[in-house]
Amino acid sequence: MTEKIYDVAVIGGGPTGATAADDLARAGHSVLLMERGGRIKPCGGAVPPRLMEEFEIPQSLLVARARSARMIAPSSRAVDMPVGEIGYVGMVDREHFDEWLRERAEKSGAERLEATFDRIERDDEDGAIICFRRERGAEIERVRAKLVIGADGARSAVAKQNIPGAEKIPCVFAYHEIIESPDIANDQYDPSRCDVFYQGKLSPDFYAWVFPHGKTASIGVGSANKGFSLRGAVSTMRDDLGLSKCQTVRREGAPIPLKPLKRWDNGRDVIVAGDAAGIVAPASGEGIYYAMIGGRYVAEAAEQCLATGEVKALKLARKRFMKEHGKVFWVLGMMQYFWYSSDKRRERFVTMCDDKDVQQLTWQAYMNKKLVRAKPMAHIKIFLKDCAHLLGLKAAA
Repeated sequence: MTEKIYDVAVIGGGPTGATAADDLARAGHSVLLMERGGRIKPCGGAVPPRLMEEFEIPQSLLVARARSARMIAPSSRAVDMPVGEIGYVGMVDREHFDEWLRERAEKSGAERLEATFDRIERDDEDGAIICFRRERGAEIERVRAKLVIGADGARSAVAKQNIPGAEKIPCVFAYHEIIESPDIANDQYDPSRCDVFYQGKLSPDFYAWVFPHGKTASIGVGSANKGFSLRGAVSTMRDDLGLSKCQTVRREGAPIPLKPLKRWDNGRDVIVAGDAAGIVAPASGEGIYYAMIGGRYVAEAAEQCLATGEVKALKLARKRFMKEHGKVFWVLGMMQYFWYSSDKRRERFVTMCDDKDVQQLTWQAYMNKKLVRAKPMAHIKIFLKDCAHLLGLKAAA
């Protein structure tokens, strides 16, 4: 084991871990950023303008700009939702986006290490001992840190070993194929539009998607149904949309958590963030913004803990996140529970998306990452329409 003791060891170099490492390194702390190489998370890659501004992300990282979303019902009825005056939704490719974030953290002073986390050990001295392997089959190496941030994704090894109940977090499994974009745009594929399929044949409990990435596109699907063929659903989509002949660049799959953990820290020296803490938005599965803001909150809590020596400061990260975003997560969770339960309800959900009030408030909430309070009458109208659709008082088409 090396004699150096880091202030913080960050396990996982995705948007969460890279953001936390960058913030802590900029604040003058010694940081080890440990990332398992060769892994790219399946992700549609959508990022709102608020993310670009808050985290100082250059426009050059955007591979496309989506100016509308198309919602497709079980009947194949399509409803287009233009972004309108708000502008666009940026699209990133996680392979390049994540590496840029890691490089920024390194430039800020974080020390990078490509290795796989194994476990945490403890002895009579202060701090945690992080055990890791640089490659499969290699000997275990060890390094000590005052605090450990677990940002190692869904089904996090750090969380399972240190946070009670972490192994029970509900997940949707996502799979996508990155393909070369078709040469010619048509009604079935538009490089400036995100397509979302609410069809039971493609996902019995979630949704499928086609998201533009400039020269490439992400074709994916999510489901918690273990017997459902995700690869089969993607193959069906590609056949139906005339994309089967497009060259496949890569294939990726991973679990996506859909419920925040009730506790993020062990009350001593470990705290988790991002997917490891379960902060992916229900219904939409959106995670990049929440991963990065969660990483920032955890970094701030870790910094306060290091400054004061009070481990109770670690609890501030979850408290702050739930205060800022808990209501949005609750609303989206209710949406998923009610609207994704059957094709009949999915049909009505897509019909609701054709409502201009719904579209405006949806985009405003997405862009600003909070519930919009500016138009109370619009909320009342949407609530009444929502009830009518749920009770079957309004036609599905």
